[in-house]
Amino acid sequence: MENRFINNKIALLYHNDYNKYDLGTSHPLISDKPRKSLEFFKEKNIFDYLKIFQAKKAKEEDILKVHNPRYVERVKQLSKTGGMLSLDTPAPKGIYDIALLVTGGTKLAGEKLFKGFNCAINPLAGFHHASESSSSGFCFFNDIAIVIENLRERYNLERFQIIDLDVHHANGTQEIYYDDPSVLNISFHQDGRTLYPGTGSIEKIGRDSGEGFTVNLPFPPGTGSGDYILAFDTIIPYLTEEFNPQILIYQCGVDTHHSDPLANLCLTYQTYYYLANRIMSLSKKTCNKLLVLFGGGYNSRSSVISYFNIMCGLLDKKEYLSEEMKQDIFASDINPLLEDFKSIYSPFWDF
Repeated sequence: MENRFINNKIALLYHNDYNKYDLGTSHPLISDKPRKSLEFFKEKNIFDYLKIFQAKKAKEEDILKVHNPRYVERVKQLSKTGGMLSLDTPAPKGIYDIALLVTGGTKLAGEKLFKGFNCAINPLAGFHHASESSSSGFCFFNDIAIVIENLRERYNLERFQIIDLDVHHANGTQEIYYDDPSVLNISFHQDGRTLYPGTGSIEKIGRDSGEGFTVNLPFPPGTGSGDYILAFDTIIPYLTEEFNPQILIYQCGVDTHHSDPLANLCLTYQTYYYLANRIMSLSKKTCNKLLVLFGGGYNSRSSVISYFNIMCGLLDKKEYLSEEMKQDIFASDINPLLEDFKSIYSPFWDF
């Protein structure tokens, strides 16, 4: 029988202080979601498949590989006084050290892929709204870019692929890598004309030598699982196999679920199983190195169940939880969108 995981384990980075990433009792970010997720995994006997490592803080020099010194200093000062990083992102006292900790968790998870594991997870991660010199959207440091730059330097990697399925566009990551052909940055998200951060149009494809390596697919509000899976299967496998990444980074935000209070897509629990299972298969076909970053999700119960289904997908376990399928409200719109996508990206990729 094939040994799907080296050591038969997935590496998972965690620290009790993750739950201190708390932006206030009235803020939509759920501070205890990492703890609740792990408790549910344990209840469902997922822990037998995990090797837990304690996250450690990233160093300031790691942060400075992506963010400019003036921005880092601003976060440090806000961490001392408290205040607002942006209109939607409070900066409570002590947040600098907590942000370093969660970033360090992603950095170490990436390194585990070169130390005997072919899948590693950080359950508080995927802070894709942070750009080089600013941020919002509940993010402080872009751990996706920071782990890329660490692995680029440490292991001389040349091809990084991001599959970002959070409902919000990965605007910070896009800004950082917009002209970089070594990073294939794919973002599936709700149309920015209807949701924060208002970016991610299908025409934004990269710049100069990076043209074609920024990939955006904006879904209309109400899109459900059927159309979403159709789009995934139409686009993701072809790009992944042609690009042939040396590491695959899966930002698996579950704020695409129909119960999420901040967005308007309509995915169901079982969709997350399918997507994770397909992405694991693509990793096995290419680099066999999959970094999984639990992104957004603002309904506590549905987020934990969705993350569990992602774990089942990664493990190829059929014990995932299901619910009634939601109808695609705008089902007739998806095929023209996919045709537009192919027209825009066919000069760069073989569909």
